[in-house]
Amino acid sequence: MSSRREFLKTATLATLGVGLARPTLWAGEHGRPAPFNINSRIGAAPRMKLRFFPYELKLKHVFTVATYSRSTTPDVQVEIEYDGLTGYGEASMPPYLQNELGSVESVCAFLQKAQEVIGQFADPFQLEDILAYFDALSEGNAAAKAAIDIALHDLVGKLLQAPWYRIWGLDRQKTPSTTFTIGIDTPDVVRAKTRECADRFNILKVKLGRDNDKEMIETIRSVTNLPIAIDANQGWKDRQQALDMILWLKEKGIVMIEQPMPKTQLDDIAWVSERSPLPVFADESVQRLKDVAALKGVFTGINIKLMKCTGMREGWKMVQLARALGMKVMVGCMTETSCACSAAAQLSPAVDFADLDGNLLIANDRFQGMEVVKGKITLPERPGIGVVLNQQPTE
Repeated sequence: MSSRREFLKTATLATLGVGLARPTLWAGEHGRPAPFNINSRIGAAPRMKLRFFPYELKLKHVFTVATYSRSTTPDVQVEIEYDGLTGYGEASMPPYLQNELGSVESVCAFLQKAQEVIGQFADPFQLEDILAYFDALSEGNAAAKAAIDIALHDLVGKLLQAPWYRIWGLDRQKTPSTTFTIGIDTPDVVRAKTRECADRFNILKVKLGRDNDKEMIETIRSVTNLPIAIDANQGWKDRQQALDMILWLKEKGIVMIEQPMPKTQLDDIAWVSERSPLPVFADESVQRLKDVAALKGVFTGINIKLMKCTGMREGWKMVQLARALGMKVMVGCMTETSCACSAAAQLSPAVDFADLDGNLLIANDRFQGMEVVKGKITLPERPGIGVVLNQQPTE
């Protein structure tokens, strides 16, 4: 077993580092792409097996943004086993994004289909072919596709005995500090949350978009002078109001703005970005690779979230395209365990901003993975996405 793994590692490491050409898939039954079978090329290989189960994430505190509040997040955990190794993935589906990411029911239905066919793929290193097949299996279900993608990347990294930041040629010393999110709440609660985290992080993230925006900032500023990133969650509807708010925020030590206006108001956002003294990042306005090019000139940069873009493979391509277009890049997350956050963190040495605190917000993390040390993302040297299971998840 070990000799075959060593052969696979030597044969594929360089190819994975630079990316593979997108495959041409032939039609299978009912017009769906047909799984390929390469047993004749590599002999009788082990088969991949997929397992999954729902896992509700419990938040440490009620989480409030411009449009909703919640204390839990639906989630589905995924495992792909091959040759004695297991790759871990997950699908996180905040309720307000169910139309885009799917529900527990739709994710499990998609994963059931994947479970039935994944054994027909004999070579886990053929990530482009496998992920293209599952992407074409149905519309939507981005979170389910991301879960498969993350688990496959974890598995392949373990087979290669290397973490993905190394496979991509990135320097783990160049990871940025992550923001830590302060949700919308009463002044007393906001002050308490800020005091709790101000000495552990180098930059905060504040959710705005309601009628108490200035009060939120003034409350935090009464506690700390740390740099602040703002996520308006599409909360500002008028472009002049948005620009006036950004000018005021600039004087308060804010360093970036995320999705200031509704995603349908691209002309207004472009007007704001042109005049803004702060970089303006797309969040709701960008989902996948196909969306990036059209946002040049509208936003300063993009926020990449694995749950929206179907995982690490496409996320890495989005980084490269955004850079080629002269745009800044941010990597973010949903409320997730350390599994998905550690997968996203593999991209972090290549980005300008990171918002990877989702695992810090939950009370029942199943994994140990990337850590935040003195506010900075710290990547483990373990292979794949760098996670190991906790013996007993905190409840």
